Amino acid sequence: MPLKEIERFSVSYLQVLDEHGKLDAKLDPKIPKDTLVRLYHAMVMSRETDQRMLKLQRQGRIGTFPPSTGQEAPTSAAAAAMGPKDWFVGCFRDLGARWLFGESIARFLLYHAGWEEGNITPGVDRCLPMSVPIASQIPHAVGVAYAMQYRGDRAAVVTHFGDGATSEGDFHEAMNFAAVWKSPVVFICQNNQWAISIPRSAQTASATIAQKAIAYQMPGIQVDGNDALAMFRAVREALERAYAGEGPTLIEAVTYRLMMHTTADDPKKYRSEEEVARWWKRDPIPRLRKYMESRQVWTEKQEDALLASVRAEIEAAVKEFEAMSGFKPDLPFDHVFGAPHAEIEKQRAEFLAVLPMQEEQAHG
Repeated sequence: MPLKEIERFSVSYLQVLDEHGKLDAKLDPKIPKDTLVRLYHAMVMSRETDQRMLKLQRQGRIGTFPPSTGQEAPTSAAAAAMGPKDWFVGCFRDLGARWLFGESIARFLLYHAGWEEGNITPGVDRCLPMSVPIASQIPHAVGVAYAMQYRGDRAAVVTHFGDGATSEGDFHEAMNFAAVWKSPVVFICQNNQWAISIPRSAQTASATIAQKAIAYQMPGIQVDGNDALAMFRAVREALERAYAGEGPTLIEAVTYRLMMHTTADDPKKYRSEEEVARWWKRDPIPRLRKYMESRQVWTEKQEDALLASVRAEIEAAVKEFEAMSGFKPDLPFDHVFGAPHAEIEKQRAEFLAVLPMQEEQAHG
């Protein structure tokens, strides 16, 4: 019996703008000025909102939340590359993208204060609500994509998830279905090096996340996820393949979570300050700003004006959020099952019975 090689595989890495601001002009996606400025605006909005939310959480004015700091480029650049008919199926660390789609910061704060109504985003109809369970949103993305494919729409779905999600069954089932059906999906793994406190090397033996595409016979590429230009280019190319009926793509965005997993966690217990310092040198925001200045589309005066307007918008959102009231406290019980269930109703009654006592204790 012969022993012969029947296939050979490789994984490519894409970087357009390195951490020192050096541009590979041949790969520059040449993002139009208006889109570029809006992309940068979204990244700054995401970073500044994180800082404000951290203070609100420490003051007890919202609950725990997952900061996006350090990961602004993968989500914001992907959103900037998408078309108006595309769908976004995100996870929980994609504030920049959600802001670009028109979601309100006030609603975002409401969600993180524990109110289900924070998921209601009037006027935003192609963006699924935030998904917290790991990987559960990935099959949803494939389902939406298959529906569009069935209807003959020329559009695609972009879905985000973390590196830990690629070890979940939902990820593999979704990749398989999308590849078999050639559904128009762009899978974006934000490989931020840590699945909460588990390093990437301990949760998968794969040398790259991108190579997981090979098993499903779909294109896969590893991208510098802190390079907004590279992310824009990779997503745009994947979308064009999807629109052309060529099926899904997996993009591994190599990035880093510069803050904690959530505000309920202390990252100093599982990673070194030296590691974090190395990644701060690859911060995606000053890198993109330097590029914009080199293209003469951004100045220090514009930067100052942007920071002032972003902070004012965030403060207005905080006031709007804190003025909201009148929500139904037992609303989550309405959505456990499609129809009333005796056990759930019993739990609802117990919850409502103790609520006045809890409110009395909270107000002294």
